[in-house]
This record gives sequence, structure tokens and C-alpha cells, in this order.
Amino acid sequence: MIEELLPATVVAVEAHGDEAFGGGDVAGGPGIGGPGTGGPGAGGLGGATLYPEEQALVTRAVPKRVREFTLVRACARRAMEKLGVPPQPVLPGERGAPQWPAGLVGSMTHCEGYCAAALVRATDLASIGIDAEPHQPLPEGVLDSVALSTEREHLRVLAEGGPGAHGIPVHWDRLLFSAKESVYKAWFPLTGKWLDFSEADIAFTAEPGPHPYGTFRARLLVPGPVVDGHELGYFDGRWTVRRGLLGTAVSVPHQPA
Repeated sequence: MIEELLPATVVAVEAHGDEAFGGGDVAGGPGIGGPGTGGPGAGGLGGATLYPEEQALVTRAVPKRVREFTLVRACARRAMEKLGVPPQPVLPGERGAPQWPAGLVGSMTHCEGYCAAALVRATDLASIGIDAEPHQPLPEGVLDSVALSTEREHLRVLAEGGPGAHGIPVHWDRLLFSAKESVYKAWFPLTGKWLDFSEADIAFTAEPGPHPYGTFRARLLVPGPVVDGHELGYFDGRWTVRRGLLGTAVSVPHQPA
């Protein structure tokens, strides 16, 4: 799901459902880790484990949290391998942002029944951000706390347009929340600063296809990050709805000289 939203240079590894933790429904390559990888995880997701410094972060967590924490890092290590980078711990840095091996940029996400990691060489992209959410309406009151008035009007117009040719209604409120999460995940590594929900104005475009799919643009309402000497005024992203989930992704390209 996430892979289709990202450029070809990005390696994405994802896992669907609790059965994936037993070595099942995994996309992005056979198994996570395995003999000779030099890190936790052997033969498949069922063998996914944590490095000691990662384990120390979840010693008091509930089993569900430990499972998600472990599985998404197994996906990240598989992505490292596919990029030719030895698997290593993925530890949180400032504001919880994952710290990636030198020369890589990336993002992780997990929700009920799904997790994914996406990595790319820093020479290919300046930053990426991914997010997945259950394809359900936001809880009551949440939209008002994350959406600008312009965005609420935009979502109203989209909803009035009906399900479209694909015949599947889109929960635009949840999609907006997810897009803002992806924007933030791409923003923070470039700036080291917080980005409030009110500081990016997002508009969606739907594209024809067998399932809901499209693009979005996040107009930054505060000074944007400087990439290759150019201040960015917006981020572009893609979105999709598949298998009861929705996914969003932002890719920040390098700027021409």
C-alpha cells in the first residue's frame, strides 16, 4: 500500500494483520532479518526481536505496544538490508523521531493490523513521511482540532462529490489527519521544529482508478525548510485507500542548483 505512494528509489516494507507477526502476510521481501544479518530477527517476522537498547524502551509497555514496536522495526531493518545497509537499532531521537543510519532518511508508521517502514538514500530524497490509519471517521471533535476552516470547507465539497467511480466512500476527515501526520514526519528531520496542525493547509485531488487514490498538496503557512539552498513553500504527497486502511506519503525531493 505505502510503496505505491513513493518514488521508485524508496524501499518500503510493510506487514498486514497479526498473522504477519508469525511470518505471514509481508510485502517488500521474504522474511525480516534471517541468518547472517547481524541483528535481531531470523527467518521471518515470527523471529523478529529487538536490540537490547530498543528493548529497554518498552520494558513497561503493554504487549500490543511491544508487538507493534518490534514489528515496525523489523520492517525497517529489512528495508536497510535491501539498501545494502547492515541492520541496526532504530532508536527515537528528539520528539521521538526515529534516528536512521548515516546516509539514509526514512519514516515508519503503524496502526491496528498494519505497519510499514520506508527508507531511501539521502542522496535520492531530502526527506519522506508516511502514515497509515484505519479507514474510519475520526472520533467526534477531533476534526475541529486538526483542520483549518478552509480545509473543513474543502472536505465538505469532497464529501458532497460522492464515492466516485470506484464506488468506495472516502473518510476525508481521517485522510486529512493522516496527511498532516505524513507532512510532519517529512518536515521535522529538515527543520528540527514542531509543526502545528494549523500550520499546513492541505488540499486533495482524487484520480480515477479501481480504488480511491490521489494526490495532495500541503501549503506551509510558516517559513518552510531550506533544501539545497531553496526555502520550500509546500510539500506534495499521495494517498490511497486499500483493505480497510488509508495511507499517505510525502516525498521531499532535492532542489535543482
